[in-house]
Amino acid sequence: MSLLDMLNQDLRIAMKSGNDVAKRTLRGVKAAITRVEKDRPDHPLTDEDVIAILRKQAKQRQDSIEAYARGGREDLVAAERAELSVIEKYLPKQMDEEEIRSIATTVMTEVGASGPGDMGKVMGKLMARLKGKADGRLVNRIVRDMLKGA
Repeated sequence: MSLLDMLNQDLRIAMKSGNDVAKRTLRGVKAAITRVEKDRPDHPLTDEDVIAILRKQAKQRQDSIEAYARGGREDLVAAERAELSVIEKYLPKQMDEEEIRSIATTVMTEVGASGPGDMGKVMGKLMARLKGKADGRLVNRIVRDMLKGA
């Protein structure tokens, strides 16, 4: 079953069960998918395309959570977190810091990184390896810390 079929099936289940958070979230995801499909009518969406859309939706929720938290709107933070948890069910598991550090160490050795000036070389090669497996902001922070100590 494709990821798109799974989303459709889960939306039907959410509608029948009255799960308003899942229903609202999955409808928003489906709307985003439909916009992309209309932009590329000759290119059917693959699971990778759908995952990219889901990642974008998750990032939007994360950004909203941060903004609402700064504004002291805990009610909106809770709502965004609930939607984010629905979206994360469909995303592949992200790497943790230890896994990222291990791969970053290997890449730093390969490119001969010796300090903060090599950040671009390391990040380019590292993000190519970690594409879709780790959050770019987390990777950036880890590499920056590692290069400061190098």
